[in-house]
Amino acid sequence: MSLLLAIIYIAFISLGLPGALLGSAWPSMRGELGVPLSYAGIISMIISVGTIISSLWGDALTKKFGTGKLTAISVGITAAALWGFSIANSFVMLCVIALPYGLGAGAVDAALNNYVALHYKARHMSWLHCFWGIGASVGPYIMGACLVGGFSWTGGYRIISILQIGLSIVLFATLSMWKNTKTVFKEEEPKIERIHLKDVIKLSGAKAALTSFFCYCSLEQTAGLWAASYMVISRGVSAKEAAKWASLFYFGITVGRFICGFITIKLDDKAMVRLGQSIAVIGIILLALPFGQSITGIGLVLVGMGCAPIYPALLHETPENFGAELSQVVMGMQMACAYVGTMIMPPLFGTLSELVGIWLYPWYLLIITGVMVAMVEKLNRLPKKRIP
Repeated sequence: MSLLLAIIYIAFISLGLPGALLGSAWPSMRGELGVPLSYAGIISMIISVGTIISSLWGDALTKKFGTGKLTAISVGITAAALWGFSIANSFVMLCVIALPYGLGAGAVDAALNNYVALHYKARHMSWLHCFWGIGASVGPYIMGACLVGGFSWTGGYRIISILQIGLSIVLFATLSMWKNTKTVFKEEEPKIERIHLKDVIKLSGAKAALTSFFCYCSLEQTAGLWAASYMVISRGVSAKEAAKWASLFYFGITVGRFICGFITIKLDDKAMVRLGQSIAVIGIILLALPFGQSITGIGLVLVGMGCAPIYPALLHETPENFGAELSQVVMGMQMACAYVGTMIMPPLFGTLSELVGIWLYPWYLLIITGVMVAMVEKLNRLPKKRIP
């Protein structure tokens, strides 16, 4: 079991590696491609369409292939898409490759998170997402090193693709472990009729849960995607250095989730979400203050640290909120709504930044956070279900 858990940790690194590449590379990419600042939102939107499609099919795909095989296939698809980005020479080509880029992420995200929520304690959910943060932090750092070293953004995508290929090989080589574990858990799972997606919406608390995930990923993805551009335009950082500044946000998530793994021993999921929201608000306020690059950098770290416990805690609560028998299909819907937020809100900010100015960045994040707080508090009033 410990070796399987280590493999799951590796899988979470693979999920994080490509997550922040677009935002960190975009100040350089848009110059070479000759497109407006807001076009990053178009690529982000297409990626999100892919993740929404695959996450909605996550329940069926997990039942068909099992969590292990689905994870290995998905990482392989993502690796191929990243290689495609590394050889793309036009904005249109990036848009075409963006769809499989997203398809590789959605189903495995829902499957792995549900698997961990059902079979591991809350601290593992935090630490696993800490490893996602390691991937998300390493990605922009590699991209930044490539840009500073003169290898262009294509070199950054190529390196990440090679790392993903290696992770995919490891996952395929260890499929037998997943098969054995899958058989054991299949016998333990309750036998129920398959619930339709439209019926999920009717569950008590479902709308609040789905909106919470929409808001969280809107916050995280908008903060990550536009951090580099905000630093360049609003704080005077060079385009080549901006990727490293943007990585501070993901550094905050990574460190925060590692620390939160220990805090969850004392605090329940509800308290962890409230703690994270409070820290995120403080960080957003620092982003808005005109005190220079250093304070803005601290703000990015705090927003990341605030985001750290929210997502893992909300995910870990899913079986308690809706029951173990419904958790996989609800998890898929939550992932889909999360990716809808990813698809809509970062591009919307891109459009607003073109019309109003990128100074709107912290205030946009603050509004999203306010809505999330309201929805989470509504969800917290649900009676909890016992997990067998």
